[in-house]
Amino acid sequence: MRPVSSWRIKDGGWIDLSNPVIMGVVNCTPDSFYDGGRYDEPGAALRHGLLLASQGAMILDVGGESTRPGSRSVSVQEELERVLPVVCGLSAALPPTPPDAELSEASAAISIDTTKSAVAARCLQGGASIVNDVSGCRFDPELLDVLGQFRPGYVLMHAQGRPESMQEDPRYNDVVDTVRRFFEQRLDALARSGLPEEHVVLDPGIGFGKRLEHNLELLRNIEVFQELGRPILVGISNKSLWKGLMELELEERGTVSQVAAALLAARGVRIHRMHDVSATARTLRVERALRPEGVPAC
Repeated sequence: MRPVSSWRIKDGGWIDLSNPVIMGVVNCTPDSFYDGGRYDEPGAALRHGLLLASQGAMILDVGGESTRPGSRSVSVQEELERVLPVVCGLSAALPPTPPDAELSEASAAISIDTTKSAVAARCLQGGASIVNDVSGCRFDPELLDVLGQFRPGYVLMHAQGRPESMQEDPRYNDVVDTVRRFFEQRLDALARSGLPEEHVVLDPGIGFGKRLEHNLELLRNIEVFQELGRPILVGISNKSLWKGLMELELEERGTVSQVAAALLAARGVRIHRMHDVSATARTLRVERALRPEGVPAC
């Protein structure tokens, strides 16, 4: 199936997905696995987000609670103190997108990476237009109401368990079938809440309650999820699967992350959640240049 070519976000706007786009990571946390503590002061996070936008990130994913394996939840108040100034600052600094219009290449959409309804609502009021939720609205069911009210873009991600315990003993009879059925069920719940499918993209949740073999099986079969008719987002940037596959430490995983991004883009993955935006922009440019003329990513 040919990938969906656009993604609806808040206020009737949309992101063109005729070619792959980059979601840059803005961690406003002291304990995220890759750059925790580097941007946990709002001014530093704001500057980092604007840098990522200038490097080619079409989406800036702002998060105030680490979801690395073993991490603990923080309060609504603490999460808001971390992310709301950054969301509002980015919204004020980036060129606005008029309602019912395509996001321009000169700007970037702001995503709030949260599982909490109160955090999502405040950030959507403050300028975010996407909610990136690792829980599928299962940790806080009131998030469904927020999505129905604001109609943002929404990243529906699969995870087995909660971050604090998800990697203790993940098991599946058939991980691809399990994730597909999860997407089908949650898409139905989202539609009943008032969020149309055109606002939803699907993330198989690499590393979230999955062993190395589960992650690889999902990536090998990524086209299965395209059959659901929604764009696919994948986050493979610097993750521990590269340690499991190749014994690479964190600082050694950049090259393999870029190789995987290129291979997945060629197979139809439209949104790439990455830490190194500058390198990924070059990677995706090479993928487009080497794609046979007139042949879209499959």
